[in-house]
This record gives sequence, structure tokens and C-alpha cells, in this order.
Amino acid sequence: MSGLGLFSSIGRQLDVGIDSLIPVNIGYQDSSGYTAATEIADEVVRTFEFDAATVTIPQQLVTAQGIDGVLSDQPIRYIEPDRPMIAHQQYTPWGIDRSGAELAHTEGISGQDIDIAILDSGIDGTHPDLQANVGDGTSFLDTVGLLSEGGQSDETPIFDGVRSAFDATHGLLDTGSRGQSRPAAFNSSAPEWHDSVGHGTHIAGTVGAIDNSGGVVGVSPDATLHAIKVLSSSGVGSASDIAAGVDHVAKQGWEVANLSLGSSHDSKLIQDACSYAAEQGTLLVAATGNVGPCTDCVRYPAAYSSVVGVGATTTDDELASFSATGPEIDLVAPGQNIRSTYTTDVRPYETLSGTSMAAPHVAAAGGLLMADGYENTAAADRLIETAEDIGLSESDGGAGLLDIPAALGL
Repeated sequence: MSGLGLFSSIGRQLDVGIDSLIPVNIGYQDSSGYTAATEIADEVVRTFEFDAATVTIPQQLVTAQGIDGVLSDQPIRYIEPDRPMIAHQQYTPWGIDRSGAELAHTEGISGQDIDIAILDSGIDGTHPDLQANVGDGTSFLDTVGLLSEGGQSDETPIFDGVRSAFDATHGLLDTGSRGQSRPAAFNSSAPEWHDSVGHGTHIAGTVGAIDNSGGVVGVSPDATLHAIKVLSSSGVGSASDIAAGVDHVAKQGWEVANLSLGSSHDSKLIQDACSYAAEQGTLLVAATGNVGPCTDCVRYPAAYSSVVGVGATTTDDELASFSATGPEIDLVAPGQNIRSTYTTDVRPYETLSGTSMAAPHVAAAGGLLMADGYENTAAADRLIETAEDIGLSESDGGAGLLDIPAALGL
């Protein structure tokens, strides 16, 4: 689809002409609001259970009226550009032992009958440490065709230089964050949710790599993992892609969702999706972002009240220098030098650092609690109230460091 003009990190420019279409997310109050939205839309890209839709509208409408002026006289809760979100992977430099997961395993608590969704770049379902645990997956990269898929070298900062027509004309988009990776060669026989870049597979390993006496083991090694692909091989996905993934998780009734991704921009659509999923019983966990040192800089969706926001700590129980801080942070978990699974087309294991690596420790711990009978909100409360005080201020480390044995009463 045409739409956002993007200047990619490899210099490819997709121009936005006067007749171009722009994807926007619209939250409406009633059916007349939806009707009004569809009347100005060129295409309805997707609809949501929580009274919202993603549509494409002509660029000139936004240029003439401004984003807030479109449908201002209609029963609309919000209209916003379908902004990109990025994977929080910035540094390539242990966490199962420090979080106490192994003690839970020895007590027979390992996530049996729990479904954990990884909303990310996909999962390499052929990895020997993951294959037995990977269940149904899907891709929601419907509106991210504007983004470059692959082509970056090892030296290219793949999250740098992401721009759009909204950025150029309305200042609504940040440039992306920095990271380094190399997508694997395209595999036409792989499922649509296959991970070619490694970020999602790394998250999946921390959550649920099997205990097979080799490789690595996850926090919840008997959980079923679901790849919900919402990020491209460039590490970017639109707000509606992420919202559609969260919506899907809620509809499936899966217990936990991990979102190691985010944006500095608040998306009402994603907030709606997260609130809806939480109401349906899903525990949502998200990385706070790799933008530290900074003050009051927790990224969305980690900043939403319906989501458990997780920062990162070092091997010395210090706050990682890159970990975002602010009042929305709920707790911290190991996020420095975390070894986990990676896409086998590149290399089977990788050591990475970031709040992306911290969040899955907490998501999987939530899975252990839900396997032990907790509902999603009770599990979130339990993880927070039993966190270990390691001397961090509340704005730096929330309630403290993830403590799985304490949460499980072991």
C-alpha cells in the first residue's frame, strides 16, 4: 500500500505525493462515528473489538486540516497517525539464576498449560531449544509494507533514520532508535511468523526455552509460545500492527503477552487494545525502553496502567545505564548480557542487553503464577509486591527486582 513516505536507514526513499494515502487509527464513540470514518476512508485496513479502526485517508485532508481537524465534528474519541513502534534492542554485550526461576522448576512449576504470546519480530520455530514449545503463530504486518525489509549490513543502525510524511509535515514521529543486526536470508518455506532477525527468538528463549540439558533454558520451559509477528526485519511495526496482535491474543484467551517494543508517542489505539486484553484476562508485560540515562522517559505501551512496565538491571544489581526510568516502571529484571536463543540461520545463540531482554523474565514469571492459579491482575500485583528491594529509587526500579521464589511463596 502507499502511504507514509519513509527514508530508511539504507537511504531508500518512498515519496509521498499529493494524492497519497496515509494510514490513521480512529477510535469512535458509536456506529455513526464509524460510518463517518469510513466515508472519508479510501480503505478500511482493519477493525477492532474495542470500537476502533485503521483506515487510509488522503494526504491532502491532513495537510489542509491537520490531524486533529479531520472528523472533528463527528463522534470520534481520537484520530492519530498509525505510527511505527520499534524493538528495544540496542546493545550486544544471566538472568534465570538471579530471578530464581530454577527453584520454581525444581518444585515442578514450569508453566505447563500456559500460553505466552511474543509480540515481536517472530520466532524461529526450528530452533532445537524452542521447537517443542512453539504453538500457533501469525503475522500482523499488514500496514508496514512501506518499510524496507532487510538489506542492512552489520554496521548499519537499523532503527536509525526512520521518518515519514507525518514527521516532515506535522512533527508527529521520532526518528528511530539504534540497534545492530543482520536479517537472515529469505526463506520461502518458513511460516509467515518466522523470525529472520533474531530479536523475537531471543525473547522467546528467555520466556520458554526447553530444559533439554543443552543450549539455554527459559523461565517457563513448559509454556506454549506463540509468535505474533508485529515487527519487520528492520525492527519496526505500525501501531495498528501491534494493536491487532494484542487484540488477537485477547481473542485467543492466552494468558500472557510480552511486548519488547515501544515508542515515545502515546497511541490511543494501542492503549485501547491493552485495556481490552487486560479486561479479557491477559497479563501484558512490556519493556520500558533503552533511552537512559534519562528522567521520566518510560516508553509506550509500558507506560500504560494495564501493562506491567519492566526496566533492566546489570549483573551487579545496578540499574542498567540504558534503562528508561519514570513513575510508570513497575519492577526490574536482569537485562544485561543475557544469553538466549537466536535465529539459527544466523547463529543459534546470542548475548544481548536491553530492557527487551528484561521484560520476558517478568512475562514468563507471570506465566508461572498463572499456572499456579493466579488471574492476570493478581499475578501482576504479586510480582510487584514480592519484588526484592535492591536499593533503587521507585522511579528507577519500581518495586524492585523480580523474585520468582518469593512470588510463588517458595
